Amino acid sequence: METRAKKYPLALPELGKLERKYLMEAFDSGWISSKGKFILEFEKGFANYIGRDHGISTSNGTTALHLALASLGIGPGDEVIVPDLSFVSPANMVRLSGARPVLADSNPYYWGVDVNTIEQCLTRKTRAVLVVHLYGHPVDLDPILELCNSRGLDLIEDCAEAHGAMYKGKKVGSFGRVSCFSFFGNKLLTTGEGGMCLTDDEALAEKMRLLRDHGADRNRQFWHPVIGFNYRMTNLQAAVGCAQLKSLPKRIRKYQRIGHAYTRRLDSSKFAPHPEMKWAECVFWMYTLLVVGINEKRRDRIIEQLKKDGIETRPIFYPISSLPPYQKERTNNTVAKSLSKRGISLPTYASLTNDDINYICDRLQAICS
Repeated sequence: METRAKKYPLALPELGKLERKYLMEAFDSGWISSKGKFILEFEKGFANYIGRDHGISTSNGTTALHLALASLGIGPGDEVIVPDLSFVSPANMVRLSGARPVLADSNPYYWGVDVNTIEQCLTRKTRAVLVVHLYGHPVDLDPILELCNSRGLDLIEDCAEAHGAMYKGKKVGSFGRVSCFSFFGNKLLTTGEGGMCLTDDEALAEKMRLLRDHGADRNRQFWHPVIGFNYRMTNLQAAVGCAQLKSLPKRIRKYQRIGHAYTRRLDSSKFAPHPEMKWAECVFWMYTLLVVGINEKRRDRIIEQLKKDGIETRPIFYPISSLPPYQKERTNNTVAKSLSKRGISLPTYASLTNDDINYICDRLQAICS
């Protein structure tokens, strides 16, 4: 069969003239490291976009998670409930903080962590619940918030995959004690690398700023009252972020158009589409579907066959409990395991056309037939 010359990467950043303009402005200013006007502008602008009072930029989304945990005082002897079906960063950062990640199962309808499985994981050692808004779709937050408030637990939102996603009319990232974002190259808003913590708690924000910068006293040079980290964003990254923020709403609409086009085009008898619950506005960060009636080996063969057609895809995340560092954790997370074996993420980026989507869907459906 003829193979298209055009290649379809899994993700592709949308960078334009404004990103170049701001980047060169930062470059020409000489402020290319962790000081400069764009850092504060980006922190304020992004916090305002999500609806939070304080933004603390970081070197990446993973360090944002660790900074959140450290600022909340989570450490040895504590437990943090983390979704089993997720990129590994949340569990790793809980471990790095000295605490134990307790891995909770997914909801079968929206794939994020489920409140009932969170409740089953609670012990007297539980200090916080860390939710991940998976593949651009919000977690059902109201029952989780109710549970956290009743038990005195901190809620941390990992919004790395869900910039601008809405839960009951309000942006994700505006609910937790701290919310964390990634601006990696494949995200809806990118700075290449980079991340941010958001909070409404002024004292907590100040603690995060202190820890982010080596624990350095702002009023006494080279005085470090606490042990901190070097988790700072550069002015160059922030300059790109400021430009990206201006175009984010338009880019989200493009991703939503692509997500809905995939769903309309795919045969619902063969594929379970990317979820979008009635109470959610998904941003389809990476359009992900389930192939009906297959196992993991068959899924992987589909991925290899699509690659031959110039279509880059990837499997859904492995459950964290299946990874070597976490296999000693006792879990029976059947939903996460089932989703992981059948899931495929398709190319998702702003410049995809309807013709591109039709071709990708035609090839996928032909291979699955």
